[in-house]
Amino acid sequence: MKTKDKINSILIANRGEIAIRIARTAQKMGIQAVGIRTQKEPNAHYLGQMDVILDFPEREKNQVPEFLDIESLVLLAKRNQVDAIHPGYGYLSENADFAIRCTEEGIVFIGPSPRIIQNMGDKVVAKQIAGKAGVPMLGSSKGSVVTLDDATVIASQIGYPIIIKASAGGGGRGMRIVRKESDLKQMYLSAVSEATLAFNNPSVFIEKYLENPHHIEIQIVGDNFGNVIHLGERECSIQRKHQKLLEEAPSPALDEELRKKITGAAVALAKEAGYMSLGTVEFLLDKQKNFYFMEMNTRVQVEHPVTEMITGLDLIELQIRVARGEKLSLKQSDIKLKGWAIECRINAEDPQSGFSPCLGVVKALRIPKGNGIRIDSGVVAGSEVTPHFDSMISKLIVHADTREEVIEKTLKALSEFQIKGVKTTIPFDKAVLRNEVFRLGDFDTSFIEKDMDSLVYREEKEELLAAFFAAHHYAEQHQTPSLVDNDEDAWTIRNRLNFK
Repeated sequence: MKTKDKINSILIANRGEIAIRIARTAQKMGIQAVGIRTQKEPNAHYLGQMDVILDFPEREKNQVPEFLDIESLVLLAKRNQVDAIHPGYGYLSENADFAIRCTEEGIVFIGPSPRIIQNMGDKVVAKQIAGKAGVPMLGSSKGSVVTLDDATVIASQIGYPIIIKASAGGGGRGMRIVRKESDLKQMYLSAVSEATLAFNNPSVFIEKYLENPHHIEIQIVGDNFGNVIHLGERECSIQRKHQKLLEEAPSPALDEELRKKITGAAVALAKEAGYMSLGTVEFLLDKQKNFYFMEMNTRVQVEHPVTEMITGLDLIELQIRVARGEKLSLKQSDIKLKGWAIECRINAEDPQSGFSPCLGVVKALRIPKGNGIRIDSGVVAGSEVTPHFDSMISKLIVHADTREEVIEKTLKALSEFQIKGVKTTIPFDKAVLRNEVFRLGDFDTSFIEKDMDSLVYREEKEELLAAFFAAHHYAEQHQTPSLVDNDEDAWTIRNRLNFK
């Protein structure tokens, strides 16, 4: 049992929208939000939302990236007498060594204990824990597969198709699907090589591959007193190359009986693991409505806002309260799921060019507003999208009473979400939401490859809109009388043209 830790300040070891998100909750709780300024983006938008800004020490070009430099981050917190560190998502959020170093220096790590991070981060150990909890799993190797000969025998026993996964992996790296034995050697060696590069760990394991499942994840939260509850599920099947692009909560694939089973399995696993803090248990759901444990993420998720929308809870606040040793004030019976929520990840990418990153300056930005509409954004007009960081620049989260209503409300919000200067995935999000298969809820992880006629939705008057802004831009560049007086009027006229 952990005694209460006093947290008066939090160093946010992250950037962009999640840094702002964490800062807002910390400030609401009367905790000082401490941000980190890097040389790569010294004028980043998120810095303006912090109570204190610390400059990351100057560094050589070939050093570890700032938000992956454990010793520098810990030293920054210690020298400035910061009580706690929140890692956000990505970077060091699931790094047990980082949690250990924080603990050694008397800094509160806002996340699970190092032991839990290690256990659940190792896919083989996580499966062993899931097995003890009685959670359904696909056939797999009993541990790491260290030779090609072993891989050949195990794949034959499990039966093709199989999937090779990095034991310490995530985000689709070190992952290869093998549908026939003749491809095994190449895929095995490729997975081992990528796992080594991405995670400094060549260990891989083999699992039966489930073709075109639903990807369902359960949000759980546990405290240091053995209490664990779930906060419902999220549907995460809209993804490309194992990267999620659009999420919703709840899932259209679950009925109440199945929801009770899958959330119960998630809670059982978390209790078996001795879990504390926020966590997400991820499952695959087949066509026959059988679900199987995939992995557990020991951090806050990018898509956590949809859960906040349907529960009315602040997940970052729960995470901080658990980290400072508080007992959960909520029981499972207190959790009521209300309505439906959708999150669109707005990436600076061009869907028509294979989702290639689009770099540049955000010249103008108009965001939708209204009841049930939330924008978590890391950019403003004038922000630069650089190659140094992830391409996600904003998240649009929308809530309504029913799934049908939230789809229409999200489409309207997307039509009002205007980003000028870089290409984004907004046209892709529109195409998904207008797709009949998606609207019926009858989709799975193969949706983008199988069910989308086009990766972008084209506006009815798109050519007229392009011509309008081209003429306006020409007038600006040549200092001649423009169609309108300023950008604000330009957007107003754009809306009068009735672009949906």
